[in-house]
Amino acid sequence: MKNNLHIAIRAAIEGGLEIMKVYGTNFSVEFKGDDSPLTIADEKANEVINRYLLKTGIPIISEENRQTDYEARRDWTQCWIVDPLDGTKEFVKRNGEFTVNIALVINGSPHLGVIYVPVEKTLYFTSEDATSSYKCVIQDPEASIDEIIEQAEMIRPLTDVVPPVKVVGSRSHLNDDTRAFIAEIEKKNEVEIVSRGSSLKFCLVAEGKAHVYPRYAPTMEWDTAAGQAICEAVGVKVIEESTKTPLKYNKKNLLNPYFLVTR
Repeated sequence: MKNNLHIAIRAAIEGGLEIMKVYGTNFSVEFKGDDSPLTIADEKANEVINRYLLKTGIPIISEENRQTDYEARRDWTQCWIVDPLDGTKEFVKRNGEFTVNIALVINGSPHLGVIYVPVEKTLYFTSEDATSSYKCVIQDPEASIDEIIEQAEMIRPLTDVVPPVKVVGSRSHLNDDTRAFIAEIEKKNEVEIVSRGSSLKFCLVAEGKAHVYPRYAPTMEWDTAAGQAICEAVGVKVIEESTKTPLKYNKKNLLNPYFLVTR
């Protein structure tokens, strides 16, 4: 498992370097069938990440790969789930709030998780045994993975709900379900909205900068797997709204149900 973690961290950092090569250029934007944006940065990062992960012999589900038919992957006991550039809209806006997401899923549950923020050079990752999560700023992208891990600091979620209750969201883009969720909290506590793009929303809860992240809008497995691994390793739950059970992966339909990230 240590080798897999090291490979995932290296893949995320190298993918981030490819993204940053494009970030400052006059890149073009295409749109996929679901109207989501696609840039050369998505494709370049995906190529690099796949090159690293293929060495493990573990199959890969990536947003930018041609998806394997469910009949072929239904018996996979483990797989990588990758978003080479999570937050392409943020990338296009050049606001820096985009990430590289890599997760190792075992029997439908995320085990290892790596999230890299290329602009900030910030890395989040789980321990090998998925019992803790860490954060560090990459001073030297060519440093050994052992050095990077040694410099990282453990992250912890908030343990007490002391007002204001910090809810991950956006005051200007809340849908009705999210407004209703916040309104329930506001009956007893003041609410502060905390906003960040991409999988950084999970990191806000995992590192104690927010109490809860309600997601009542569509996401795909590659948007959430790494963030869920990082959250679960610090004792934060990522719970499907309808069943009250953890989100599962490598499903027939890779679309996630609505969920809640909370202690």
